[in-house]
Amino acid sequence: MRRLLELLALAALVAAAAVGLDRLALPAPALFAGLLVGLARALLVRGELTTPAWTATAAQGVIGVVMGVLVQPDTLTTLAGYWLPVTLITVATLLLTLLAGLLLARFTEVDRTTATFGMIAGGASGIVAVSDELGADGRLVATLQYLRVLLIVVLMPLAVVVVFGGSGEQGALADGGEPVPWPLATLAVLGIAVAGAWAARLAHLPAPSLLGPLVLAAGLAAVDVPLTDAVPGVLTAAAFAVVGAQVGLRFTPATVRTLRRVLPAGLALIVALVVASGGLGVLLSALTGLSPLDGYLATTPGGIFVVLAVAAGSGADSTVVLAVQVLRMLVMLLAGPPLARLLRER
Repeated sequence: MRRLLELLALAALVAAAAVGLDRLALPAPALFAGLLVGLARALLVRGELTTPAWTATAAQGVIGVVMGVLVQPDTLTTLAGYWLPVTLITVATLLLTLLAGLLLARFTEVDRTTATFGMIAGGASGIVAVSDELGADGRLVATLQYLRVLLIVVLMPLAVVVVFGGSGEQGALADGGEPVPWPLATLAVLGIAVAGAWAARLAHLPAPSLLGPLVLAAGLAAVDVPLTDAVPGVLTAAAFAVVGAQVGLRFTPATVRTLRRVLPAGLALIVALVVASGGLGVLLSALTGLSPLDGYLATTPGGIFVVLAVAAGSGADSTVVLAVQVLRMLVMLLAGPPLARLLRER
């Protein structure tokens, strides 16, 4: 009974913090809120508190669906027109993140799997959700991933204005069409999550609770199934909050001390990764004939929804930006498990 009351109090604090962070226009406010509240509880209150194991599975399933539904018919059509240069740029981004992770492991005490997952540029919430399952330290991965996202959110609008002559303002994203009633949408999301995870386990896929729903949702969205047009915001926020809280609750004073030693090198590599991704954006522009602004926004390594909002407000080609961002996100998430296995074996 006491544990239940503590979990309810934690949930109330996370909800209040998420509302405050949302008003500050932070990306993924529910995940940040869960992370910060969980961290405060772990460091300031005696006694360990953990969330029920089933909540992690459910949260991964919902996040998988959220990411999968970004694969729309327009996205696939756009990619078909630029498939070779976009594929080359995506592979180059993956290699850059792998190099950054290996360098971080070389010059700090962080193991290679954790360092690589912390540097993977795309699908931050999905990477954080499965990092522990794949042998990485989720606490360090979450800190590095969202340090990069925060840096991008702060610097990207400035770069758009100063370097590319855009407005840097955030515009409204395109309407997905007639909204699906939330009870039906909730049932659809949960059904896809359960079916996808079950199929992934039968196929012996790694991280089945995330990758199974992601692949199934992407397949349904690609053929324009209307039930995948909208994921209820409350359900998404709850999933992100669970992931954040689970990571935050596992922090210890020793983890904080490790972070203090790792962050200088981590921040330097994140800045280098952001700059290198900008260079890849210029290369993409040269290879495809897109504007430099389109190329830069398409290759920005993280914060996909903020990137799309800035693209809409700056007059960039939002369809191209979404297509490249979604492809990179899928590649990073699908490459994560084999990368983790390869790094452990070596």
